[in-house]
Amino acid sequence: MNILRFITLLALLVASALAHAEEISIAVAANFTAPAKLVTAAFEKDTGYKAALAFGATGKFYAQIKSGAPFDVLLAADDETPARLAQEGAATPASRFAYATGRLVLWSAKAGYVDDKGEVLKKGEFRHIALANAKLAPYGAAAIETLAALKLLDAVQPKFVQGENIAQTYQFISTGNAELGFIALSQIMKDGRITEGSAWIVPASLHQPIRQDAIILNRGAGKPAAEAWMQFLKSAKAKAIIHSFGYETAP
Repeated sequence: MNILRFITLLALLVASALAHAEEISIAVAANFTAPAKLVTAAFEKDTGYKAALAFGATGKFYAQIKSGAPFDVLLAADDETPARLAQEGAATPASRFAYATGRLVLWSAKAGYVDDKGEVLKKGEFRHIALANAKLAPYGAAAIETLAALKLLDAVQPKFVQGENIAQTYQFISTGNAELGFIALSQIMKDGRITEGSAWIVPASLHQPIRQDAIILNRGAGKPAAEAWMQFLKSAKAKAIIHSFGYETAP
């Protein structure tokens, strides 16, 4: 009898270990790269689960998911893509929630180049301005909306340098291929402060809210690790990390 109890206990321990060894694959919007890495490290430490991250443009992830890409969870740069995937039967509708609201920033790698009111845009004394592809990246769409609201779109458009996603857009600016450009505040903010160059945080009133939704995809449905990830993303510990990069979160 003691042997049977030992075998039963051992089986339960093995099952528990296997469950916590489960790894999920998460598609993450490029603007959320830095906070996602820190949130994942905390998640793995607290839960024992593993998460593999892939970064890129939300529009590209949509196409890949529809083509059968093996992702369990999507952290999008918008709310429209997760809603669309849920409507099309590719994701779990009830799992969708806003994990962050992003902020757009006009940034230059040069200190003092961008003023704190964005007047540099009106002066137009630059050859190139970078932004992400508006068809693939919500931050690119927000940049277009901002320029249109300022009535500067027609004047500035010939100077566009277009990145495939927000990460490539950052590279264009940081390497000097564009003197300035629109990126996510999270890319240049750490611990609540801007760490490099010069920037103008674009007023939220100049573009539609950049609500970023997370959703469990069909491949992740029923996986304890996917459920645990979504719960952790709502935790105070995860929110503290997210806030430190300039994002807002729902109460």
